[in-house]
Amino acid sequence: MSVDLSNGLENVPVLITRSSAIMTFPEFQYSAENIRGPGSTTDPSEVTLPGCSCRSASCCPENCSCLRMCGRAFDGTGALLNLGPADSGYCSPVFECNALCACSDACSTRVVQGGLRIRLEVYATRDKGWGVRTLEAIPRGMFVCEYAGEVIGLKEARRRQLAQRPGDNNYIIAVREHAGEGSVAETFVDPAAVGNAGRFLNHSCQPNLYMQPVRVHSLVPRLALFAGRNVAAREELTFDYTGGYGNQLPMQRLATRRDADMPAGRTDGLQRKECHCGAKNCVRFLPLDVSIINAT
Repeated sequence: MSVDLSNGLENVPVLITRSSAIMTFPEFQYSAENIRGPGSTTDPSEVTLPGCSCRSASCCPENCSCLRMCGRAFDGTGALLNLGPADSGYCSPVFECNALCACSDACSTRVVQGGLRIRLEVYATRDKGWGVRTLEAIPRGMFVCEYAGEVIGLKEARRRQLAQRPGDNNYIIAVREHAGEGSVAETFVDPAAVGNAGRFLNHSCQPNLYMQPVRVHSLVPRLALFAGRNVAAREELTFDYTGGYGNQLPMQRLATRRDADMPAGRTDGLQRKECHCGAKNCVRFLPLDVSIINAT
């Protein structure tokens, strides 16, 4: 029997068939959006960005203050226009209109804030633990879901990683964005205890999803996942844990050496895990963010 993993918190049910589960299902609190965790200086739910004064149904770059910040990010269907980071190796920020904007809810810039629209299923994979697959076809560039969880500080991220035991899953994603003038903005999200369906997405060295930080109401970005190509119904959804897509530069560098060159076992206090994505370009081990462990 299939049940809604989100317990009605999403626009559409996130299905899981518990009766057929062959693995122990992890205990966690479902949250469709980020929540403030230890070490976070800003509440992700707080509206901290200014709004535009556009009175039209959908904003135009010529007179919208939100679009002037970074340009149009989505086309008329809501598809992300630029699937990939800038040449710097860091992804460029994307802003949506927010709760203080005068434009309508139908504005073409309001995509991620609309929440989950794709029917997803959490299921037991053959050799990668739990995974997520789509129950419908997804066109390239369309928003799929967020990677939502606790937004935490660097020291808390380091403490949590050092506390992990061999065999524990590491869910912490560190996103680094170019913030201008040579500065880099960092965001750490951990959905281990509080999160959404995104916490079950597996890594692939040849993924079909691309992660893009999107700012809606707050300076704290939402880690939005978009289809990097056309995705077929019942296909497993994956993203590259380093933040890269295809042959493009990743938006974050998780290690100074290639993952394939780093040995298995305990490395810098973390457990190296084999990658089972099956891609031709597989680097053999899952990405490991040693920068968090090495932070002082």
